Amino acid sequence: MAKRTRKARKKYYILKKGSKVSIFTGRQPRQAALKAATRGFTEIKLRERGRRNRDGTYTIHVFKGSRKKVTVSADNRVDWLPSSVWKPTVRKVGVERVKTIRGR
Repeated sequence: MAKRTRKARKKYYILKKGSKVSIFTGRQPRQAALKAATRGFTEIKLRERGRRNRDGTYTIHVFKGSRKKVTVSADNRVDWLPSSVWKPTVRKVGVERVKTIRGR
C-alpha cells in the first residue's frame, strides 16, 4: 500500500505597507505573493504570522510583483467572470532575517 502524503496547511502571511496591514493566505509564500500582486502591490515583503525561527529571528520573503490586464475568451470563462482580469507575476528577490518586527 502506498504511503499517503499530507498536503501542506494553509498559512497566513502579513504584508505591512505604512500603517496598513494586509493578510494573504497560501500554502507557500509565492502563492500569497501572487495574491498580493493581483491587488496591485509591487514591493512585496511577507512574514508568516505566528512563526519564528529557532534562533528567535523572523523570516521575511521578498518579492517583486506586477500585474497586467488580460482578456479572457468567452468559451474559456464562467458567466460571472468579467471579460478582462488581472494576471499577476512575481519574482523572488531573496529572504531577509530580522531580530525584531518594526511597528509592533
